[in-house]
Amino acid sequence: MISMSFNQIFKKQLIYLTREGIINVHAGKLPFYRGRNILNWALINDEKEYGITLHYVDEGIDTGDIIEQRTYEITDTDNYKTLLENSYIECADILLKGVESILDNKVDRIPQKSIHPFGFYCGRRGVGDENINWNQTSRELFNFVRSICFPGPQARASLKNKEIKINKVREFKGVPSYKGFVGQILAKTTKGFLVKTLDTYIEVLSYEYDGKIRTGDRFTL
Repeated sequence: MISMSFNQIFKKQLIYLTREGIINVHAGKLPFYRGRNILNWALINDEKEYGITLHYVDEGIDTGDIIEQRTYEITDTDNYKTLLENSYIECADILLKGVESILDNKVDRIPQKSIHPFGFYCGRRGVGDENINWNQTSRELFNFVRSICFPGPQARASLKNKEIKINKVREFKGVPSYKGFVGQILAKTTKGFLVKTLDTYIEVLSYEYDGKIRTGDRFTL
């Protein structure tokens, strides 16, 4: 049996119903990034690569022996949309190769504990987790916004008691770190506006807002 993007835990009697059990495609580099919303968390954590793993299903959560695993580079031009689009293609490919290996009896099962004794889990995002905490560094905010950009829920903030959706921001390299009013709009630009962060500032480039934005305005923290 094959599982892909299934959001429930299989019961024991189902796992062992067939001779070959169940195999699952997981867009995470097991034994790390078990659980939910992996592509989002990989970006939030500023990873330089992410993985796709084909593994056997056991009674744990994403803990079964690995059949095949591949890794892919993450650059600053990537976001949730680009990782998702790549995963659509690569998940199907790794699944096909894995099924062929099983049919040919060429699977070399890799226990996850042979890679790391613990690994870690990621939790499912919920309503409200898309709200921006401006009291973070520019790098952290850059990663957060791109991690849930469209087709995700998009980052949200409150400006003058109105919601703003922020889909893309720019991080500047080499800006000195300095103190200031976090969440304040510092200047308008040709493409958007600058916002003070914990250490420097970012430029908001793509957003939806039903109102006028002025220099000096401050987001509600």
